[in-house]
Amino acid sequence: MSVVGTETTAFEQWYRNEHPRLLAALTVAAGNADAAQDIVSEAFARALERWDRVAVMQSPSGWVRQVAINLLRRRMRRTALEQQLLRRQRVVDEESPSYAIEPELWAAVAALPPRQRAVVGLRVVLDLSQDDTARLLHIRPGTVSAALVAARRNVARALDDATDEQESEVRHA
Repeated sequence: MSVVGTETTAFEQWYRNEHPRLLAALTVAAGNADAAQDIVSEAFARALERWDRVAVMQSPSGWVRQVAINLLRRRMRRTALEQQLLRRQRVVDEESPSYAIEPELWAAVAALPPRQRAVVGLRVVLDLSQDDTARLLHIRPGTVSAALVAARRNVARALDDATDEQESEVRHA
């Protein structure tokens, strides 16, 4: 078999192993499934373009995660700017993404501040260590812990509120 065929097979195997986890993590971190798919696709496309170098790195998975996080940051900055412009023009975007998770959970996660969403995506969904999450997000490990605690508290509070509202609706029906 040729070297190119072997490299392609190695990339395909690596991609099949890494893609689902990274996509899940970025979906949570981005708060938007379509944006996450775009970001993850771009990150893996960049890895494929450079596969001869990426494959021999100590952690090709770490490399593609960092690329994806950088792309997410760039998109979040751009989105924040766009939202400011839309608010200035008093245009409201009513679009809401949907995911294959409980609607109440999605709503609670989507309502988290960006840093908390990113930490949840990397720590909970991707199951990265605190240090790896801190490195990828360019924050201190203690900040990762604090963000995760705050995210869990905020999600629990939102889910409790949603449950209370549902029970109230049932009682009044």
